Amino acid sequence: MNKEQRPKIAIAILTTSVVLSVFAGFIAPYEPNFMNENAIGAAPSMSHIFGTDNLGRDLFSLLLYGGRASLTIGIASAAIGTLIAAVYGTMSGMTNKHVDRLMMKATDLFMSIPGLLLIIVLQAVWGEASYLSLSLVIGITSWMQMSKIIRSEVIRLRKSEFVVAAEMYGGSFWYILRRHLFPNYLSSIMFMAVSNVGAAIIAESTLSFMGLGLPISEVSWGSLMSLSQDALLSDQWWMIVIPGLVMVSVLVSITEIGEYIRGRNTSKGSNI
Repeated sequence: MNKEQRPKIAIAILTTSVVLSVFAGFIAPYEPNFMNENAIGAAPSMSHIFGTDNLGRDLFSLLLYGGRASLTIGIASAAIGTLIAAVYGTMSGMTNKHVDRLMMKATDLFMSIPGLLLIIVLQAVWGEASYLSLSLVIGITSWMQMSKIIRSEVIRLRKSEFVVAAEMYGGSFWYILRRHLFPNYLSSIMFMAVSNVGAAIIAESTLSFMGLGLPISEVSWGSLMSLSQDALLSDQWWMIVIPGLVMVSVLVSITEIGEYIRGRNTSKGSNI
């Protein structure tokens, strides 16, 4: 596989995963919570192509519905983190040097706290986990590094003629951000936004593995990986190998897409 083919394959894998998850209700052969008492821990077969778990649920169906949950949380939390980073980084870059220094000190302080610990604390304060809570909690803990890049871009752009002209004509902060700044630094942060999707999926999976994720009635890739504790004590290898391969394939694809975007931005920058 050459270097040019890798991004295409990554995009194909990620697109296929998203499409299958979106249309899980039409594709899945079984309901995600349907328990077949006669097929508990069954190996892959014609009736259950990926086998079943220790409750008799079809693993292929669980992966489809689990992808819907994990990808939704991943994309939503990345969008929330990007929005916070855009506002905070732009404010820091546009303000005076004293406020800017104070805002960056606060960012460094947040970055010094382990991200997973902060997510666990915030989720514990929130209460029962849900799509909304996990998206918000992961999103508001993933904006710091991106905000630093945005700040640097805003400092570079703030003296541009179009920004100065907008300020002279009384353009508001939100107008300048939306019309002039965000479109110009979007390409610089796109690779981080894409990478944050993968990081969010890992965070959700970690929380589910620790028993702090979605309720048991809501399946996700993370909750499926938590079943590996039972799989390790038995010969039911498919319960850990298949979900693990699916997750790793999607995460590697997201990483590859992010690296491709960063590489393109770097090459463009070197040609200017």
